[in-house]
Amino acid sequence: MPITQKQIKKIVGLAKSYGANRLILFGSVLDESKEAQDIDIACDGVAGWSLYLLAAKLEEELHMPLDIVPLTPPSRFTRHIESRGKVIL
Repeated sequence: MPITQKQIKKIVGLAKSYGANRLILFGSVLDESKEAQDIDIACDGVAGWSLYLLAAKLEEELHMPLDIVPLTPPSRFTRHIESRGKVIL
């Protein structure tokens, strides 16, 4: 099942409350032909332990496993996410 607009709105709202200034969805959640097992998000603006607190809160609110990765510092992986993912913030 693809991610819903309601879920995206919840993700963006919670992430903003933690200081996020950029969010990119990536992975299986963007592939409408597959059933997503989790939500993959890349995030900028949330540093250190707060990033993992945000992930825990999102999992709790969405009732779905979530993987979160920082966009900073840039790497080959983050550049791949930026080129293939869906910017939601």
